[in-house]
Amino acid sequence: MQRLMALVMALALLAAGTTPVLAQQKSTLDKIGETGTLTIGTRTGSPPFAYVNSKNEWVGFSIDLVEELIKPAVEKKVGKPIKVEKKEATPPTRIPLLSSNAVDLIAGTMTDTRARRESVDFSITFFVTGAQFLVKKGSPIKGIKNIDGKRIASQQGSTNARIIREKAPKAILREFPDQPSAFQALVQGQVDAYTNDGIQLAGLKAKSPNPGQWDIVGDFYSYEPYGMAMRKGDADFHNVVNTGLMEGIESGKFFEIYEKWFGANGELPYPMSPQVRSFMLLQVVPK
Repeated sequence: MQRLMALVMALALLAAGTTPVLAQQKSTLDKIGETGTLTIGTRTGSPPFAYVNSKNEWVGFSIDLVEELIKPAVEKKVGKPIKVEKKEATPPTRIPLLSSNAVDLIAGTMTDTRARRESVDFSITFFVTGAQFLVKKGSPIKGIKNIDGKRIASQQGSTNARIIREKAPKAILREFPDQPSAFQALVQGQVDAYTNDGIQLAGLKAKSPNPGQWDIVGDFYSYEPYGMAMRKGDADFHNVVNTGLMEGIESGKFFEIYEKWFGANGELPYPMSPQVRSFMLLQVVPK
């Protein structure tokens, strides 16, 4: 009789267009409420957004946004204190980590694109940059228009790699799993340039043993708006993440965190332009 009842219920759910599996899935907020943990996927070598410092601490601008803006918003929603657990997420692994429920949020340097929106949802934009090239000082490479036949390193699964294939098909593209390995290939002369978002190249140059040895060249050849990525269709969690970021922008806390990492005395001086500041403020939905 119990088996018969289970079969009847399953058929009823199928008839209604809902499967038992979907009906039993927990939302991200339910999962966080039960475990007391928000698990984020982030980077280990992308200063100043997310990296492991000399004290073996996981730090960065993206991580501070989670700890100081998003975490309080989630705690308010679930009604209890939570902790933030960090796991490494690289361009090839970050969407699978989300899809498999291994992480709840990608907080690093992920560009919001229409193609990626088919797989995940994005928060409002928290940083704007564009792709350039890191080369040894004196390199003949000056931008995307003169890289034909040149060996160009990029990260696997990055928007930069896709654009290079489209805009410079005669370049020799070599993809690496992460930023440190791509930079190491450049140091060893295995490639002629490393392409990534300009701000990431600036962070890599500043942290290198000999910053004067490297130049960042070329105009932006892409538009890279960074967002926090989440599982698709989880509207409640999506709203909480956006609320945390918007309240941080509205209160000014977001700009304080930006100044900490990118201000004149920050990890990587990169002043926010008036245009970008206005863009950030215009993303805040009225209460």
